[in-house]
Amino acid sequence: MSPALLPKPAATPEGPEDDVQLTLRDHLIELRKRLKWAVIWLMVGFCASYYWSQQIFHFMMKPVFAALPEGEKALHFSSSVEPFIIYLKVGLYAGLFVASPFIFWQIWMFVAPGLYRRERRKVAPFVIAATFFFIAGAVFCYVVILPPAFQFLINTAGPDIKPVLMMDEQLGLVMMMVLAFGIIFELPMILTLLSMMGVVDHKFLSKYRRHAIVVNVIIAAFVTPTGDPFNLALMALPMMVCYELGVLGAWIFRKKDATARLTA
Repeated sequence: MSPALLPKPAATPEGPEDDVQLTLRDHLIELRKRLKWAVIWLMVGFCASYYWSQQIFHFMMKPVFAALPEGEKALHFSSSVEPFIIYLKVGLYAGLFVASPFIFWQIWMFVAPGLYRRERRKVAPFVIAATFFFIAGAVFCYVVILPPAFQFLINTAGPDIKPVLMMDEQLGLVMMMVLAFGIIFELPMILTLLSMMGVVDHKFLSKYRRHAIVVNVIIAAFVTPTGDPFNLALMALPMMVCYELGVLGAWIFRKKDATARLTA
């Protein structure tokens, strides 16, 4: 029988008709669209947060105030416009957390064309889990890491030296740490998503576990503001837990992905 007369194979729910072929130009257009909506949601979060920016700033500075000696619990600014600029930054940082579910939604919509149809429907679990890990990392940093870190940094000056801390510098340090931990706690979601896309699998991640430990310790040493082993361990250990959760997620979703390929 001529190949032209052969019946075409029926398309399965996870089969060829489910493939989405996008050119580089299509990817760039889609990326621009998702970035545009992410910025829009960030601005919405900023507008919703700016009204409480002063209260948010004082809340974020609590670990700093707690580490300062009695009678010196104050921050300073060097320009009359500096507090206004700082509260704008606070509103932007807070808006990022407020808008994080919608930003993660845009990330999912960008990578979804590379997944099977069944996997694309997992947008709600992905957004909820990604938001949870992001906020959990920020809370962990604020509650566990920042208090001992500022106690260590300020006390190293000695008893006869009075600190004069600037608002902008302390805000930058706090938010750098909080955002760093929020991003690091996204590691399970990143590894799981890469596994769903077929980039890595649990065998690959398990094989290079020792390398991941070394990389995590190096990252922790750079991000942690203090050089003492205690604070280094406080950061490196959660990073390894996140890595192991990522390996577990890669194993679960890689197994489903393999099954889908067999039925395709």
